[in-house]
Amino acid sequence: MTAPLSWSYRATEIPEAGLSETRTATAAERAAIAAALDIVACDAFKVDYRVRALGGGRYAMSGRLTARATQQCVVTLEPVAQEIVEDFEVEFWPAGTLPEVGDAEVEVLSVPDIEPLQRGTIDAGRVFFELLAASIDPYPRKPGASFSWEEPAGDTSAQEAGPFAGLKKLKK
Repeated sequence: MTAPLSWSYRATEIPEAGLSETRTATAAERAAIAAALDIVACDAFKVDYRVRALGGGRYAMSGRLTARATQQCVVTLEPVAQEIVEDFEVEFWPAGTLPEVGDAEVEVLSVPDIEPLQRGTIDAGRVFFELLAASIDPYPRKPGASFSWEEPAGDTSAQEAGPFAGLKKLKK
């Protein structure tokens, strides 16, 4: 799947002093985000960030993503609004210089988030979209909504067709 935000930079466009940006998604971009995430709506999407050179063809991007999303409650299917605020820090390295993880066990938060530079391009939009996708609540629930299941009265077919129904017949 391609990310709905085509916000990218050629590495050669990044000034020596770095680049500071504030980007806000348009209505069409927010609609594409909502469709890609299969949510009701992406009501707001804004990113404040800075890109700077690290040397050796590597770049660092850090900042803050703020968004508002509307999803369906998993219990009532009513709309549920969610505010998302995420700080991030990502490094972009030339594809041939990415560190090898190997078979060693590594704690995820102890290593920097490193993305490959694809054809000399920093794909900021993909990173922002993936950050939002990882940050939204996978099971949104409206406040006070609760799920309680009761077997229909007189329906014993579920009990009779359970995993031990065959064994029960053999026992007789």
